Amino acid sequence: MSVYDFEVQTNKGESVTLDEYKGKVLLVVNTASKCGFTPQYKGLESLYSEFKSEGFEVLGFPCNQFGKQEPGDDQEIASFCDLNFGVSFPLFKKIDVNGDAQSPLFSYLKTKAPGIAGTTGVKWNFTKFLVGRDGQVLRRYAPKTKPEAIAADIKVELAKQA
Repeated sequence: MSVYDFEVQTNKGESVTLDEYKGKVLLVVNTASKCGFTPQYKGLESLYSEFKSEGFEVLGFPCNQFGKQEPGDDQEIASFCDLNFGVSFPLFKKIDVNGDAQSPLFSYLKTKAPGIAGTTGVKWNFTKFLVGRDGQVLRRYAPKTKPEAIAADIKVELAKQA
């Protein structure tokens, strides 16, 4: 099993399977527009711009579970991200990352890359998961980890062949 086995909804409501990203290095992030970490959108977009041509994708999954910091609908979220941060990486439908209604993708990510002391829950917005070209989850990064701090790990993975 890998991330490529999951189907998700785009922010326009279309179903896509993540096998569309086969052979690419992915950074999967739960996001929010009204969070103290929201400025990380700029860093995520910078990583995306820098490494996209080498086979890198950022996949943003808005989530309203932490302090109700993502209250907008999918169109409002996309507009906010574009206007404020020039986000061009894919944004998906707003999801839950914890609890009974959690996204199966995030359930998988959390199991494959547990947090500190083996915790599986996502603690807050902007938790990041690095996925290798083979679709396997490599590492989890805390919300406070700035995107630019992940660049070296991304470069290492991009240097590997699928």
